[in-house]
Amino acid sequence: MPNLSYIITAGVTLVVAAVITWLIAGVYHKKVTDKKIGSAEAKAREIIDEALKTAETRKKEMLLEAKEESIKTKNELDKETKERRAEIQKYERRVLAKEEALDKKLESVEKRDNALGRKEEDLNRKKQEVEALSAKRVQELERISGLTSVQAKEYLLKTVEEEVKHETAVMVKEMEVKAKEEADKKAKDYIVSAIQRCAADHVAEATISVVQLPNDEMKGRIIGREGRNIRTLETMTGVDLIIDDTPEAVVLSGFDPIRREVARIALEKLIIDGRIHPARIEEMVEKAQKEVETMIREEGEAATLEVGVHGIHPELVRLLGKMKFRTSYGQNVLKHSIEVSLLCGLFASEIGLDVRTAKRAGLLHDIGKSVDHEMEGSHVQIGADLCRKYKESELVINAVEAHHGDVEPQSLIACIVQAADAISAARPGARRETLETYTNRLKQLEDITNEFNGVEKSYAIQAGREIRIMVVPEVISDSDMVLLARDISKKIEDELEYPGQIKVNVIRESRVTDYAK
Repeated sequence: MPNLSYIITAGVTLVVAAVITWLIAGVYHKKVTDKKIGSAEAKAREIIDEALKTAETRKKEMLLEAKEESIKTKNELDKETKERRAEIQKYERRVLAKEEALDKKLESVEKRDNALGRKEEDLNRKKQEVEALSAKRVQELERISGLTSVQAKEYLLKTVEEEVKHETAVMVKEMEVKAKEEADKKAKDYIVSAIQRCAADHVAEATISVVQLPNDEMKGRIIGREGRNIRTLETMTGVDLIIDDTPEAVVLSGFDPIRREVARIALEKLIIDGRIHPARIEEMVEKAQKEVETMIREEGEAATLEVGVHGIHPELVRLLGKMKFRTSYGQNVLKHSIEVSLLCGLFASEIGLDVRTAKRAGLLHDIGKSVDHEMEGSHVQIGADLCRKYKESELVINAVEAHHGDVEPQSLIACIVQAADAISAARPGARRETLETYTNRLKQLEDITNEFNGVEKSYAIQAGREIRIMVVPEVISDSDMVLLARDISKKIEDELEYPGQIKVNVIRESRVTDYAK
């Protein structure tokens, strides 16, 4: 039992000690907690006080910034207001100046109106005076003529009607004559163009070539068995072979001179070779074509070297070489172009133009004739298109287009190309016209014009393309000159034969001379 009591006492003691310990710990913990809460509250109050101070400072700063912005805005508004006020004052001054000018103009207009009013009154008064004088004049005229105004009007109308009928008839006749002249001119242009583009029968030496044979036995070899050789040669070259009774000769006939030249060279090579059969003919024709093509290029290059023109497109040089085989009225076109080029260079040097450009334009002026039988259009338009295609200058292109007057010349070089072309084509011996025929035609022109009354002197110029007639001014009036030129033109057309056209130029000059003494 005593042990039990000890145990109980010890347990009670432990319980009491635990309770006391717990109580003491709780009291300590409460004190610590209260202390922490007190310090946290103090810190919170400090933070709040600091925040209030910061907020007050920020508030003052924002108020200051707002005041500064307000002052800045106010200053800008004041400045803009001053500028606007100054601009308005400037406009006001301009308006006032305009008002003053308008006032002055109104005053001058009023003065002018007043002056015009006075002048109008004067005009009305003078008009009345003129009407009175006119009435008196009519009365006086009626008294002198013995006709009333109605009768005089009828007489004048009748006279004017007759004159108008006469002038109308003359005008209709002139229009008919002019239309006929234009039709004749157009027809001649078409015929001349056709003759230039296609050789006719009368130019026999320009459409045939003759190949000499070593003997007449060669004719049979050229014909071949059943004519196969001659058929092959004609088919390959496009040229007709005429084998007739002419001893030791074969005639090549064709309008294309280049094909004729190919056929001639091929036939000569075949004759020299001696082996004449279709295969050999084809081979020789091909060689002849290459040889002619080389010859064409060499002729073109030689022409450019002769006149001293460089930098021409190779295709244009080749076309120049083709013109060696082209003729116009019997005149070789390449030689004509070279002559025109040299004349253009001489003209250009005399009047101070670019000699090289003038020579270039003269050399290329008939370039269209090298292909005009292959293409549609006149040689002028074809030549201009070729020059444009191969990047020639506009000055050269215009000279080519204008050398026959199809377009207006735009430079002196185009004008000298016209003149050089006319000189080269119209000079004696240039074309198929003998010197005797040429001089006779000029003499006939002058004789025809000298037969007319009032003609003092006449001169045939420009190779017979123009006749200049000096008339006596006391005998021929300005009106008579028109009729005289027409009569001379008609007589020339009826009595002479000539290529192209002849310009009849009638000149009437009056001079009065006096001396101051």
